[in-house]
Amino acid sequence: MSVPRRHATRGTQRGVALITAVLIVALATILAVNVIYRGMLDQRRASTLFALDQAFEVALGAEAWAADVLQRDEQESQGDNLTENWARPLPPLPIEGGTVAGRLEDLQGRFNLNNLVFGDGTTNPDAVLQLARILTWLDLEPTWASMMADWIDEDTQPGFPDGAEDSVYTGQNPPYLAANMPITRASELLSLPGFGPERYAKLKPYVTALPVGTKLNVCTAPGIVIDALIENVREFGLSPEDLAKRRENGCFPTVADLRGSFGEEEFQKVKDSIAESSNFFGATVWVTIGTTDFTLYSLLVRGQGGLVRPQLRSFGTE
Repeated sequence: MSVPRRHATRGTQRGVALITAVLIVALATILAVNVIYRGMLDQRRASTLFALDQAFEVALGAEAWAADVLQRDEQESQGDNLTENWARPLPPLPIEGGTVAGRLEDLQGRFNLNNLVFGDGTTNPDAVLQLARILTWLDLEPTWASMMADWIDEDTQPGFPDGAEDSVYTGQNPPYLAANMPITRASELLSLPGFGPERYAKLKPYVTALPVGTKLNVCTAPGIVIDALIENVREFGLSPEDLAKRRENGCFPTVADLRGSFGEEEFQKVKDSIAESSNFFGATVWVTIGTTDFTLYSLLVRGQGGLVRPQLRSFGTE
């Protein structure tokens, strides 16, 4: 017995209507999920941006606090050593929704890479030898000292025998040119072909980038940086623990101590490049708000009258 055509058509229409209804519900569900997902992303993005803005302002406040500490230190003492208030790290302090912590470091306690050249842009051979000694004591190749000097000096002639100028860098992929001017960050060491992040991580605690001619603060410098001032001296870098202990009571070694350790002839060669005070400090501030982490690196310069101002800032990476 056959089904009447009218009934078959009606059943087909009902099937199509059912499928259409299912498709509409599915599309509506997809649309609703997409709207909710985008809304959640927008909310999360807005929350993260707000937290970053808030963290930035908190970091600037901590930077201002550090500048105030340095200004008061200038009024209270003539030198700078690791027993003073600026050398004590700021422990994590609670803020709304998170914490803030920080520290100050004497950047004049590091070897200044820009001292690889004189003020007229020519290579300083004594400073090149000092950096070569530091590299050697860190089990790194001393040839990087000459290459870095060529990166900074004004001429385009590679130093002999280990220098490198434009002819080396234009062969890289992508090609580039040597800076031939003082650098602003020690991380420019990574521009040297083959230097790499592992070598940089080893050398980073001992080097900095400050104006040409900036003196080394022997009260805060690592032992190997002090020993590198002259040849054949390994007195202060052999035991970092012993050096740290002797610095618990004040500046050590003093300039007078180095005169006795180096001898008068060698001391006369370096006396104009060392000091017991500093004007350049690195401030590092860590801010955590919720799940957002923010790091501020700031180069603080202390001028006449103790006035402190930020000269360079970076966020996230030093």
